[in-house]
Amino acid sequence: MSRIAKYPVPVPKGVDVTVSGGAISVKGPLGTLTQVILPSVSIERDGDNLQCRAIEGTIEGGAMSGTMRALVNNMVTGVTKGFEKKLALIGVGYKAQAQGAKLNLSLGFSHPVVHDMPAGIKVETPTPTEIVIKGVDRQVVGQVAAEVRAYRPPEPYKGKGVRYVGEVVVIKETKKK
Repeated sequence: MSRIAKYPVPVPKGVDVTVSGGAISVKGPLGTLTQVILPSVSIERDGDNLQCRAIEGTIEGGAMSGTMRALVNNMVTGVTKGFEKKLALIGVGYKAQAQGAKLNLSLGFSHPVVHDMPAGIKVETPTPTEIVIKGVDRQVVGQVAAEVRAYRPPEPYKGKGVRYVGEVVVIKETKKK
């Protein structure tokens, strides 16, 4: 059995968890998330805790019970606190501006880049060189941040581009004659 699946997922007050029909639904102050339960895993409620257990006789149940536990824990955390990713723009003339559900980027191309945000994702630009992506679903927040970073990933010689805050870019040495 997975070591991670042994730990129960605490359900705080104000969060409503419903397990029915092969799916789990978590509703909290920030929103609602739904996830399909894997067929080799069962989720049981013990008071204020959720326990993920492998179904006996399944080969993949031991491994997938830890994965399911992590997904449920991320759902509970998302509807209570939410998730955020911070990006930094490094480079002369690189700037970002949030306009509702769109993010306008100037990244040194001959044209501006406009990125539409999916439903449930909020974007903020505290300064022109900072982007904060917030949302309830951890996977979607990470995917949107990766898509924005992919427009101009950090290059290895000067370090210019879009990078995560705290990301370390190893700068290469230029060729010598």
